[in-house]
Amino acid sequence: MRKIVIAIDGYSSCGKSTTAKAVAAELGYAYIDTGAMYRAVTLYLLEHGISFEDLPRVEQALHEMHIAFKRNRKTGRNELCLDGVIREDEIRQMRISNLVSEVSGIPAVRHAMVRQQQRMGRKRGVVMDGRDIGTTVFPDAEVKIFMTADVLTRALRRQEELALKEEHVPVEDIVENLRKRDHLDSTRTESPLRRAADAVLLDTTHMMIDEQVDFVLERVSASLFSLAAAGWQGNEQK
Repeated sequence: MRKIVIAIDGYSSCGKSTTAKAVAAELGYAYIDTGAMYRAVTLYLLEHGISFEDLPRVEQALHEMHIAFKRNRKTGRNELCLDGVIREDEIRQMRISNLVSEVSGIPAVRHAMVRQQQRMGRKRGVVMDGRDIGTTVFPDAEVKIFMTADVLTRALRRQEELALKEEHVPVEDIVENLRKRDHLDSTRTESPLRRAADAVLLDTTHMMIDEQVDFVLERVSASLFSLAAAGWQGNEQK
């Protein structure tokens, strides 16, 4: 069966990553968390004392760092590796969340990550989630989903995730962080967060994860059926 690209874009804490992981597992596809890549760049710059405004040094850092994903055999999860070390927990910290939108708006960072993401998905058979997958990274993706949710719902979800990692943050602080990130992501010059014209809107405010996964899988099935039908029609015409 033909493999496709599934692009899941949208706002933070809408369930993009959890849904994308489950869809990838169901289909036997690779899952690529593009947001984790920008978080890794943010972590690297902070740890090396590199100012986000020092563009020559930022560009040099992009050539020095190595970002990859490694599958955890015990959990089955793809975990982000920065320079060969798994940094999955560190990149999810609130201090990274507060700065990642600023870093991801730097043109050199954006271009470097998009190139790497396109290389990762060039053979298709991938599920990618992020902000600009359906508009910039893979505008030809066969399935495009744009996820949104009420900001308070998103904040409560994020608070629960952080609490599981023993990082306790007031919900008001998280709401402020999300609103700031929404604004920065939507107004940046490079690949702003926006819904692709052919993306299906999915509001997850009142949805469980399994419902979100089913929603995406239904779109995948419809896309694969259409592709198969087009192939059959083409063969008949020949």
